[in-house]
Amino acid sequence: MFKGSIFFVMLLIITPVLGQRTLEKIMEKLADKDVPLATVTEIAVNPSYLRLDAREREEFEVSHLKDAHFIGYKEFNVKEFEIHFPDKEATYVVYCSVGVRSEKIGKKLLGMGYTDVKNLAGGMFKWVNEGNDVVDSAGLATQKVHAYNRFWGLLLNRGVKVYGPEKQE
Repeated sequence: MFKGSIFFVMLLIITPVLGQRTLEKIMEKLADKDVPLATVTEIAVNPSYLRLDAREREEFEVSHLKDAHFIGYKEFNVKEFEIHFPDKEATYVVYCSVGVRSEKIGKKLLGMGYTDVKNLAGGMFKWVNEGNDVVDSAGLATQKVHAYNRFWGLLLNRGVKVYGPEKQE
């Protein structure tokens, strides 16, 4: 816990200077690497991968990857997931804002017997930072991205940052 606190303070100081490289460094520090990482390019060129959004409903409704399925984080339900996604050999790519929450959900999926689970390296922020499209709850292209909070929002270099239902930057 103490190590994490020091890391976050250092991150706050250096984030504006390092930009995208900071996002990669954060993932190196925070990720347990128990779930294989998939690059943005790998996901973009493999439409057969089932995209799973492990953020909260509010974040998903602002924008998400096209064809993504909302599974949530706090409200992730193992039994419900197994009903909707019975194929344990399909390729599932889980993502969140930067890859921390999605790694935790990915570990759960592996523990449930799903054999091909990947975590989107850098999450949705990296997806958007690299110029890829996202869609809103109506399936229409949007520039809006839920930045989770102002701290994590420092890592989002593109798009219109949204922090809540009516808070944009």
